[in-house]
Amino acid sequence: MKEHAHARHTRVSHPVPQPQSPFQHTAFGTLIPELQRAVAAEGYVKPTPIQQKCIPHLLDGRDILGTAQTGTGKTAAFALPLLQRLAGNPRTLRKGTPRALILAPTRELAAQIGASIQTYGRFLQLDHTVIFGGVSQFHQVKALNRGVEILVATPGRLLDLMQQGYIHLEEVEVFILDEVDRMLDMGFLPDIKRVLAHVPDRRQTLFFSATLAPKMEALANTIVRKPVRVSITPDKPAVERIAQKVLFVGKGDKDALLVSLLDDTKVNKVLIFTQMKYAANRVVKKLSTAGIDGAAIHGNKSQAARTRALDGFKQGEFRVLVATDVAARGLDVDDITHVINYDLPLEAETYVHRIGRTARAGAGGDAISFCCAEDRANLRDIERLLGKPVPAEMEHTWHSDEAFRSVQPAQNGFSNRVRQSGPSGGRPGGRTSDRPSGRPGGGSSNRPGRRPGGGPGGYAQGRASSRRRRRN
Repeated sequence: MKEHAHARHTRVSHPVPQPQSPFQHTAFGTLIPELQRAVAAEGYVKPTPIQQKCIPHLLDGRDILGTAQTGTGKTAAFALPLLQRLAGNPRTLRKGTPRALILAPTRELAAQIGASIQTYGRFLQLDHTVIFGGVSQFHQVKALNRGVEILVATPGRLLDLMQQGYIHLEEVEVFILDEVDRMLDMGFLPDIKRVLAHVPDRRQTLFFSATLAPKMEALANTIVRKPVRVSITPDKPAVERIAQKVLFVGKGDKDALLVSLLDDTKVNKVLIFTQMKYAANRVVKKLSTAGIDGAAIHGNKSQAARTRALDGFKQGEFRVLVATDVAARGLDVDDITHVINYDLPLEAETYVHRIGRTARAGAGGDAISFCCAEDRANLRDIERLLGKPVPAEMEHTWHSDEAFRSVQPAQNGFSNRVRQSGPSGGRPGGRTSDRPSGRPGGGSSNRPGRRPGGGPGGYAQGRASSRRRRRN
């Protein structure tokens, strides 16, 4: 009996093995327990390629020059190591003096980044706020006065509040620029340079862009120092998971074709892109007449209206969301089944950003493009970028042989300028871009447990140009 008792006692005295982390041997395994817990709560099983490549270098304090298509998990790639860095080195917060600054081109993208920080940092005691134009700055200033570790901002609103003395950047340890190609397209380069003049030289800098033309890479090299280059399919967009097709149609038949497509119940969560703001509104009205619920989101909408439209789309209140390209980089809805290009974009690269709104998180998706005679040259540019033709569906009621055989040049010669200058080489001539409108406003503060709130166009110089850039 004694021998058996001793044996039992010996066995009990051994340490109980601890369960292994499900993220062992991956980049997620290098994260602190609080972040691993948050990642697991989101259902992540393993890092995406950009996360696997970026996280270890960022935890080592390296600068990053990254390119990746939309939907690759880029936000988590920079947000997780940022949160770990700040949590591991706590400091007393100072009024209006963030430790990390994340710059984004649009209100929607800024809000999405803020939501991701809220999600991943839910088990940490870190404060952040999101600021952008279009709403009152009252709540934003209130949050800044309490102190925040992380500030997510659009350029114009950031500069407005810096000028008013509410924001001080001398203690920024990490500076992140997201979707830089879009910021340059929107005319924010002078604003970026003004911000750079206020952040410390000694900092960690992350520079992310969906595309990286030679001119943009030259700009990046003036901002980052000895960066690690992380590139996920940089030369050709990886869209293999997206079933693409083009339908040739007369311009006056687009609405009828759209309604006929939406008669299919499998087309159940649809993002539709138009070139112009007025066209987005008109499409929503046409769909409403046909009994199809939808909403529009573009720069002429107030921030409250844009938020209502996006939330209604996410929650299934609206089956269809009609957007201009202001939303192409900021929308993050996982279960979009179809992207429809009611109008083809003037820039081939924008096509990739648009269709990337479907096939998120490893899922598949469908992208359908309408092409009328005036768009034929734009389709050729898209196919040149993809390196292959977009499959055409010729057997549909509204097929236009005229559009199929059209040899019309690109509108206002824009196609030639794209080929000469690259993706950031200028705006389409004769067309107006979708720039957010309204007076500069604020966002809203975000503490753990709360939901985030929220280029020069026709002006060449001077005060008017500055105001135009700041409407973001």
